Amino acid sequence: MVQERIDLKNLFVEIRRKGSTSQVSRDLDVSMGNISDWKNGRSVPNAVSLVKLADYFGCSVDYLLGRTEHRDMI
Repeated sequence: MVQERIDLKNLFVEIRRKGSTSQVSRDLDVSMGNISDWKNGRSVPNAVSLVKLADYFGCSVDYLLGRTEHRDMI
């Protein structure tokens, strides 16, 4: 079954753990506007950004997308 809406709640949990959206923006060279759009549901990260975010946070892409509650990568 295809999920109609992507839930990025875990992405924002990870951003809060890192301290701030602006820090994540600087570290990953992702604009604050993009992060704001993701947070407000106007867009979702592309595949390259998702992999970059998962590597940065040390978790799986599935976790960031809310497809699993297990943070650890397998």
